[in-house]
Amino acid sequence: MGVQAVLGLLVWSLIAATTYHLHAAYGWVMFVSLFFWILTLLFFVTYLLQLHQKFYMIPWPLVLMIYNAVATVLYITAFVTCAAAVQPTSWRQWDYNRRAAASFFACVTMITYGVSTFFSFRAWKGLGSNAATSQVTDHA
Repeated sequence: MGVQAVLGLLVWSLIAATTYHLHAAYGWVMFVSLFFWILTLLFFVTYLLQLHQKFYMIPWPLVLMIYNAVATVLYITAFVTCAAAVQPTSWRQWDYNRRAAASFFACVTMITYGVSTFFSFRAWKGLGSNAATSQVTDHA
């Protein structure tokens, strides 16, 4: 989640540093990147402070899997929108560079959310194990 937060920050800060308000397509990219950046920070703090253990009645692996899947799909749309709206003949060269970099980081962010969806699915199904659980054997 930390990597997703940093990459999401890069996406929306690069778009915010341009004249994005002149192009409607970048409004969608800003919405997606800011929305999921804030939610990722909230989930990150929840897990960092172990607050998810206090709310044990919530199926956290399922919640994270759904969250990551939705984020992946919406980041796909944001990436395609951002990449399609980049115009190399822009009259402001620094806008072009920032928008192209934002497209790249939106793609990388989309991939990280996709990978998190895969691991969240494995955790939800109980297919994943860690070093602590693999050391425990039942010799009864």
